[in-house]
Amino acid sequence: MATEIRVPTLGESVSEATIAQWFKKPGDKITVDEPIVELETDKVTVEVPAPASGTLESIVVNEGDTVEVGALLGQIAEGAGAAAAPASASKAEAAPAPGNGASASAVIDVVTPSAGESVTEAEVGEWMVKEGDTVKADDTLVELETDKAAQEIPSPSAGTVVKIFKKTGDTVQPGDVLAQIDTSGAGAPAAAAPAESAPAAPAPAAAAGGTAMPPAPSAAKMMAENNLSSGQVAGSGKRGQVLKGDVIAAVASGASAAASAPAPAQVARGPIAAEDEMREERVRMTKLRQTIARRLKDAQNAAAMLTTYNEVDMGPVMELRKQYKDLFEKKHGVKLGFMGFFTKAVCHALKEIPAVNAEIDGTDIIYKNFCHVGVAVGTDKGLVVPVVRDADQMSIAEIEKEIGNLGRKARDGKLGMADMTGGTFTISNGGVYGSLMSSPILNAPQSGILGMHKIQDRPMAVNGQVVIRPMMYLALSYDHRIVDGKEAVTFLVRVKESLEDPQRLVLDL
Repeated sequence: MATEIRVPTLGESVSEATIAQWFKKPGDKITVDEPIVELETDKVTVEVPAPASGTLESIVVNEGDTVEVGALLGQIAEGAGAAAAPASASKAEAAPAPGNGASASAVIDVVTPSAGESVTEAEVGEWMVKEGDTVKADDTLVELETDKAAQEIPSPSAGTVVKIFKKTGDTVQPGDVLAQIDTSGAGAPAAAAPAESAPAAPAPAAAAGGTAMPPAPSAAKMMAENNLSSGQVAGSGKRGQVLKGDVIAAVASGASAAASAPAPAQVARGPIAAEDEMREERVRMTKLRQTIARRLKDAQNAAAMLTTYNEVDMGPVMELRKQYKDLFEKKHGVKLGFMGFFTKAVCHALKEIPAVNAEIDGTDIIYKNFCHVGVAVGTDKGLVVPVVRDADQMSIAEIEKEIGNLGRKARDGKLGMADMTGGTFTISNGGVYGSLMSSPILNAPQSGILGMHKIQDRPMAVNGQVVIRPMMYLALSYDHRIVDGKEAVTFLVRVKESLEDPQRLVLDL
């Protein structure tokens, strides 16, 4: 009996992840709850535990592949961990290789794995074997190519390749049989004859331009259609192979236009362009950065985003902090910062303006009767937003402790999905990096995000006198579909009032 390993739920706003690394390989013994694979999302890295003890029977997605929630990652053979052959025997019986002379129970299918819900088909690339070849378990049989990545398909067991059903260039779907392997050791002689005429083994057309791997078939076709040479397309596949997605990106960036430009213009610009290109460095975006980029752009496209600004005199908070910081740290064991004041001020304002704490779901508005405040934290891997839950029910000291704990977990890469999901509002502090003013992008599906900035001394008119005050610009980006301008401005004014008169926080005013 086999147990499936699937992508777990990653939170309300996270629908896909990238395979960061496998800790086990097919054939390895594993125990229940032992980490077996690591997934990386745009927010956090998650280790997926083994759902049962046994032997890792198969892996259907490779490192670097993008998968969606619920997608099949692999299978575990429980108990003694039978090899993959018995598990696939029933399939092989339905489509035995004709005349192979091997018993049906010894022939197993090599099938097209699932590449995630958003990928419904792939193209057969280069076959590494031909009919009659002897293979070992985990030997690469063939490469499958999608518009996102190239995936090597390993042999599920040692044996002889008795039949190849799909040729290079064929389009296949998850579950399609690619080949059959005889694990009894008797299939080689019978398969030797048809192997000579098997059309499935030829390598893709040349014209690889000297690269380590020739372009994938679909990529080569698109390159020819768009008059592109291999030197004009950066390959992102294994060993630098050019994939269909690489050609699409090159065409979108205007490479084809450059290739077909008039000769005089090329002669005039060629030396300069070549010289500049030698000083450039092309680095492919990580899957994490690609996901962050897509989600931020989706937020801009989906919401009617608008930003309103104000400024706050930070003098009162700074004086209060200076007066009590030593006593505060001695009693609570944590330093008194600005985030506790800002989080508390935001919670007060959210209670008065509930639309900023709501979200849109289809044609409904969901009002949140609680304040789960996300606090953006910069890490080496990118920006993450851990959530302070029920911040409205916490004291400033409790908020500071929780923010400190979440910040340490973020920097150490130990944040879990429970730390990252469920936020109703976000605070982003660009001031720690020196930002004077910015317009933050919404953290969908939330309807509001507050941007803090650098505290800077500026001349201000106070009671008819020009005085120097420590001022900070505040920015509230909000979804205008649900939050009116009056509500947004009022919200920001309430935050300003609470910070300029901290006693209001104590008295709940």
